[in-house]
Amino acid sequence: MKNPIICIAFVLLLATACKTNTLYKIEGKQIAISDSLATNQDIENFIKPYRIRINESLDSVISYAKDTYSKADGEYNTAIGNMMADAVFEESNPVFNSRTGKNIDMVLLNHGGIRSIISKGDVTIRTAFNVMPFENSVVVVQMKGNKVLELVDYLVKEQRAHPIKNLQITLDANKELKSATINGKAINQDDTYFVATNDYLYNGGDRMTFFKPNDSLHMLNYKIRNVLIDYFSKKDTIAPQIDNRFIQIKD
Repeated sequence: MKNPIICIAFVLLLATACKTNTLYKIEGKQIAISDSLATNQDIENFIKPYRIRINESLDSVISYAKDTYSKADGEYNTAIGNMMADAVFEESNPVFNSRTGKNIDMVLLNHGGIRSIISKGDVTIRTAFNVMPFENSVVVVQMKGNKVLELVDYLVKEQRAHPIKNLQITLDANKELKSATINGKAINQDDTYFVATNDYLYNGGDRMTFFKPNDSLHMLNYKIRNVLIDYFSKKDTIAPQIDNRFIQIKD
């Protein structure tokens, strides 16, 4: 709703302008925020203890990475992407099961959503924020098999290392689909599947339009970043690998 005070002031301004035949010129000025702006020391002193505490929390060690992992490491699947999909399944499925009595059948995330490498050595809460700086949350979509087959068709055409879990795709030497299974079973277009993803993709991000229409949507209110923090906290060491969840047979 419009602010009535602003509306009244604007009307009075117009009335005054019409009555006095005077035109008023209003100008604005953009002030860039940069390091050149002087620091307000009172504000700085006030927030300093909070900044120190936040940094201490972000830098607390919760796991250890056996190697350095990057989303550029693989053609069809990557170790870091596999880890993220595994984490979403392992951390979200108990939540989903407790609410519905059902289990997540597969996970699909997006390659572009991985925003940082995981460096060899200590893994901290800050690591999770760097890998997933966005506010995306886990959602579980109830989909018919025909829509899941559209999902598979999308991945085959994209031929990009979008993180997946429990879905196995094999391409032939010509990069055409050879097989696609969920938990080792062929996808039946009439069956129902519960697919975990994030709200960005559910709403059509990365042109993933196959999530709609659907049978139902379950919002877990569980941020992907928090999924990673919980996953890291339970692992003394993380050592994800490139595997056969999405591969091409060369001969």
